[in-house]
Amino acid sequence: MAVQPFDITKSTGEKVRFSVGKLKNSLRHSGASDAMVEEIVQRVQDELYPGITTREIHNRAFALLKKKKSVYASKYKLKKAIYELGPTGFPFERFMSGILHYSGYETKVGEVLKGECVSHEIDILAQKNGTLNIVECKFHGEDGLKCNVKIPLYVRSRYMDVKGPLENRKDKNFEGTLGWVITNTRFTEDALQYGTCAGLYLLSWDYPHGDGLKDRIDRLRLYPITVSTLLSNREKHFLLERNVVLCRQLMQESYFLDHLGVSNGRKERILNEMKSLCHI
Repeated sequence: MAVQPFDITKSTGEKVRFSVGKLKNSLRHSGASDAMVEEIVQRVQDELYPGITTREIHNRAFALLKKKKSVYASKYKLKKAIYELGPTGFPFERFMSGILHYSGYETKVGEVLKGECVSHEIDILAQKNGTLNIVECKFHGEDGLKCNVKIPLYVRSRYMDVKGPLENRKDKNFEGTLGWVITNTRFTEDALQYGTCAGLYLLSWDYPHGDGLKDRIDRLRLYPITVSTLLSNREKHFLLERNVVLCRQLMQESYFLDHLGVSNGRKERILNEMKSLCHI
């Protein structure tokens, strides 16, 4: 039976019309089969009511998906998992450095560059194909917050201060430079307009279309450890404090699970989860 149209509440407080199609697409994106998606959507619809928040819908779908297959639930909670990299932005910088590294860039985190006026600590230096990319990350720890025009304005001023000294270096091993702004949420229209006009490369959760942060993570299978449904919050914090940010890293540095006192049986289950995420 068709659900009568009604509004739900986004994290920003904005009311929008509930879309069955969007819910189905997000579930399919996790890898769930069409039959599984239909079953979960039907069960979620039975519990909907006007004004329900998108968070409540997500949590209910996540719980049902987890019962079916935990690795699907892990992929489904990706956006929330990135928020869990906080409260500081440093793990997010490490996470983005990892994504760029596996995309063929040579990366460094937290380098200090001398500018025309002052020195600047740069979140990520990423070099590829003769271009040195000066990358600044803007991390938001909760849903509903957007990256406004002040961020690309600020980033461009820092980039322009270091651009001259970098490009005038006699020992440089690159042909040119490019300023980047990366955020785990979305850009406002003003931020996109200014950043594009100013010649910055902008990367957000869903921008550029088809090549946003979400698309890159799924394409490269570079998931943060916070997507895990088997690791506790304490264990995730322990790993993040030791710069283990990617599931792929934990597979390579599994001895950290021994430091946490994880039993052999549970360690095997955790590593199988990591392997499924990396190779699904």
